[in-house]
Amino acid sequence: MSSGSKKSPSNGFEKALTSEEEQTKIKEVRRLIGQLPDKLSIYCSDTCIARYLQARNWHVKKATKMLKESLKWRLEYKPEEIRWEDIANEAETGKIYRSTSIDKHGRTVLVMRPSRQNSKSIKGQIKYLVYCMENAILNLAPGREQMVWLIDFEGFNLSNISVKVTRETAHVLQERYPERLGVAILYNPPKFFEPFWMVVKPFLEPKTANKVKFVYSDDLNSKKIMEDLFDMEHLEFAFGGNDSMGFDINTYSERMRQDDKKIPAFWTREHPASTALQPSLSCALDSININSGSGSISDASDNEKTDCSPSLQVESEAVSPGENMVATNGSKHAI
Repeated sequence: MSSGSKKSPSNGFEKALTSEEEQTKIKEVRRLIGQLPDKLSIYCSDTCIARYLQARNWHVKKATKMLKESLKWRLEYKPEEIRWEDIANEAETGKIYRSTSIDKHGRTVLVMRPSRQNSKSIKGQIKYLVYCMENAILNLAPGREQMVWLIDFEGFNLSNISVKVTRETAHVLQERYPERLGVAILYNPPKFFEPFWMVVKPFLEPKTANKVKFVYSDDLNSKKIMEDLFDMEHLEFAFGGNDSMGFDINTYSERMRQDDKKIPAFWTREHPASTALQPSLSCALDSININSGSGSISDASDNEKTDCSPSLQVESEAVSPGENMVATNGSKHAI
């Protein structure tokens, strides 16, 4: 990688490092994290650590802190244990689902239709979002780390807007899935959405906000964006493509049940993600301590204690039936 700089979320410039410099920083994060249980050590592949470093502009201490908080969250929330039957009721209307096609870069595509929100439970909505994110990652092609969001605004109205749910969504994606979003296409958003976007945008780091593209079906430049990203023969008709199949809950349920069967193998040492691990690195137990009895991580190196899941400990509470999850990433202090 050539030296230089490009814009970053923190100071306007993102560090551009050589491969050797990147590896040095990855090893330093791994040393600070120390020894981990099997599932967490598999999660912490070199590519995973690199994503956290990228999210923090290659700042080792900030990336390590962010990763520790994610590890605590994964121990408590257990996203890899969520199964289709746990969230099937949230999926019935097709408000979020994984497309059968990928983009031209080989990235998984998640389709979102906020107007089809069918739940009043913030907790349930977030759990389904986490399931969809884990499923999209499960189906990434080898060598791919990011996904595409296609957000369809057909039927969207003011009742579908919820800053509270958007903040929850933003927190999860920003803090628990850094650098997983390649691009988010906002397809035919109505005019009244623009003020809402201005409210949501400050929750996002500039690097993330720049991944959000407004696309309109009657605009030639927008059409080119879609044609550059997708094979139009396999893109859904709703997004200007030629695939008229659409969403069917019964077909989709079967797809997800089959995917669920792949999850245990995904979280074993045989999975390719674990090949980059370096177990010979020293274990900094004073930095992060594993209590195998309680299944929790206690953090002794940070000056301040952080809630392992400040956003996801939201109780099920009533929100308007149309409340949705539209935003991409955001701040963990949003609530």
